[in-house]
Amino acid sequence: MDERKSGDTPTLDRQIVALALPALGALVAEPLFVLVDSAVVGHLGTAQLAGLSLASTLLVTLVGLCVFLAYATTAAVARRLGAGREREALQSGIDGLWLALGLGVVLALVLLLAAPWATDAMGGAGAVGQHAVTYLRWSALGLPGMLLVLASTGVLRGLQDTRTPLWVAAGGATFNGVLNVVLVYGLGLGIAGSGIGTAVAQTAMGLVLVVVVVRGARRRGASLRPATGGIWANARAGAPLFVRTLSLRLAILLTVFVAAGLGEVALAGYQVVASVWGLAAFALDALAIAAQALVGFGLGAGDVPRVRGVLRRTLQWGVAAGAVIGVVMAAGGWWFALLFTSDPQVRTAVALGMAVCGALMPMAGWVFVLDGVLIGAGDGRFLAWAGMVTLVVYAPVALAVRHWAPDGAPGLAWLWLAFAGVFMAARALTTGLRARGTTWMTTGAAP
Repeated sequence: MDERKSGDTPTLDRQIVALALPALGALVAEPLFVLVDSAVVGHLGTAQLAGLSLASTLLVTLVGLCVFLAYATTAAVARRLGAGREREALQSGIDGLWLALGLGVVLALVLLLAAPWATDAMGGAGAVGQHAVTYLRWSALGLPGMLLVLASTGVLRGLQDTRTPLWVAAGGATFNGVLNVVLVYGLGLGIAGSGIGTAVAQTAMGLVLVVVVVRGARRRGASLRPATGGIWANARAGAPLFVRTLSLRLAILLTVFVAAGLGEVALAGYQVVASVWGLAAFALDALAIAAQALVGFGLGAGDVPRVRGVLRRTLQWGVAAGAVIGVVMAAGGWWFALLFTSDPQVRTAVALGMAVCGALMPMAGWVFVLDGVLIGAGDGRFLAWAGMVTLVVYAPVALAVRHWAPDGAPGLAWLWLAFAGVFMAARALTTGLRARGTTWMTTGAAP
């Protein structure tokens, strides 16, 4: 019997680990890029670090809005693989690569032109705004490469291969770190060097992964030419996930807007806490990636009991992993702060923010896994609707923090309580109720 179709707990645990551990390494590459940039730029000064906070938030928002390139492709490829249609699976992946390339070029041009306006809209002024614009314009050149990374990774995840993205991500993160140090300090390029290094590393990663996917497509007889119908089908399938991701990114942008209104110390502290939160979140999302691939394969094969087993077991793993990560975050907040800044006020803000996030991390593990399950099932329309509902719930709470919370460290603690508490609780409730039913369990090669 195909081990992938086995539903017993030990076998399922091995499958989850086999997919999640390599996915973990690949997922943490993006927040590691931000962490490396933060550590290098942070020692240039508080204004540079605050500028990076605005710029990296905008850049990660753009890339995050395009995560449907990975998620929709993972679900589609996994379903077709489960149904025994390998050539169709790879053809869908190739169409996704063409979509990613075109979208990446367009977004890079938009960001190059709109960087000053976007920075002003986020509340960046003076030296902080100037540093943000500099970083944005140089790092924008890496957007096509980063979107190709997303699309290629989605294809490989759907094929149950999370190891290849791991090795590419590890190489890219190492390359990015070396380039940042050399360009920022060795060549004296300052924050511009950090943006250049990130763009070069992202482009190199995209090229390597595209080569891997193209070789697999050729072996299975898939065409490498752009097909308008296939590209449009990928875009249509990803549209609901775009809306879902848009709601998440709007919530993050709102959070940064509130942090900017709480003063320079709070904004600089937010950058550090958000970087660590991103690392923890992507680590938990490795379980969601495993759930996506396993749920998609199970539904493609028509094995509903297996899908239920994946749901139950990945949720158990998610909550447990969240608890462990939460303890590390809460206990190590002050020590993390030492890595990023020498400002004692910013260190205090970071420690308080990390304590709040650590206490709420088990709930985050629950949320990320449920997201992965429903994405793997192709339940994008529900996730789009639920995302907008949770944003509506969170917005007045966040604005209340901006209006009434004190500046500095206490205000940052209240802000993270609103985001990691209220916003994540709303997501946990909506996705949890959905997963209890059977509406999302559509079987076959297409959802």
